[in-house]
Amino acid sequence: MRVINFSAGPSALPLCVLQKAESEFLSFKGKGFSIMEISHRSAVFDEVYKSTVDSIKRLYALSDEYEVLFMQGGASLQFALAPMNLSQDKRVEYADTGVWTQKAIKEVKIQGKECVIVASSEQEAYSYIPEVSFSDDAAYGYICSNNTIYGTQYRTLPASKTPLVIDASSDVLSYPIDFSGSNVGVLFAGAQKNAGISGVTLVIIRKDMLERVPQNLPTMLRYDTYANNQSMFNTPPTFAIYMLGLICEWIEGLGGLEAVKERNAKKAFEIYNAIDTSGGFYKGHAKENSRSNMNVSFNIVANPALEPVFVEEASRAGMLGLKGHKHIGGIRASIYNAITPSEVETLTKFMREFVRKHG
Repeated sequence: MRVINFSAGPSALPLCVLQKAESEFLSFKGKGFSIMEISHRSAVFDEVYKSTVDSIKRLYALSDEYEVLFMQGGASLQFALAPMNLSQDKRVEYADTGVWTQKAIKEVKIQGKECVIVASSEQEAYSYIPEVSFSDDAAYGYICSNNTIYGTQYRTLPASKTPLVIDASSDVLSYPIDFSGSNVGVLFAGAQKNAGISGVTLVIIRKDMLERVPQNLPTMLRYDTYANNQSMFNTPPTFAIYMLGLICEWIEGLGGLEAVKERNAKKAFEIYNAIDTSGGFYKGHAKENSRSNMNVSFNIVANPALEPVFVEEASRAGMLGLKGHKHIGGIRASIYNAITPSEVETLTKFMREFVRKHG
């Protein structure tokens, strides 16, 4: 029997995707070898690569202005690569919404580049998304679209004349994005929350941004190295790309990103409703207008000592990964794409029963 996995990442995968990977694990499409065993230069893997790129382009309705890259190092490497490749020794501007933007800002400063924090919600424990306005003459404006720890998410992307660089690690492929209309220069995401398994970082970059890459960067730290070599200058994370492709197929089968957005909003509503109708037993960390559809962080304000009890009883009931992040404690339910509405219903029933027993 499988448990319900509310972990923040690596996180739950759709059962049908796991079953498809299992069926092809020893013999990919009946060819007698695993996709993990075949050369990344082979025609077989080239088909997987191209199919995955095409799926991402379809899902996001990407124009030919954009390249889809597969890199490694997670979002943490992108924190350094973005200013390294794109700043042109100009000022960069960041919106600070918590731990992940703080880590990104640190990497800019290590490189000695000018970094201006144009908005922050630090004074209120990162409980909301602040109003963001980037200068027209900055090299780029940087946001983290969803914060896993605090349970906050941008409702809309900031209007910006300067290109946006977006860390979308925890809400990638969960809603449509108008890349051109929103002036997205770069969007990057570690795959292990909504887009597959750990090991591959999806980078979507507008081609004109590649013209900014300075000539004195090491080869493997250059975005244009990946763009000019179909992400295969060296051996890419082949199995993780294959899994990302299966996730994209699954999303398309659900009806695409608009359908997924609606599905995720309904799931989140059910949990927030259980919090809001608990008579003050539970309290969400995020302010209502900044609530995330991916990560719901909350506390048992009626009696904080009950939080570990909640996590333990939920575990015995077959629900894992509900312990809150160490920065804010409490409880966190990560309800990425793969979490089903029925699994959310199981959680909300448990939440209401827990109030009845302990309230």
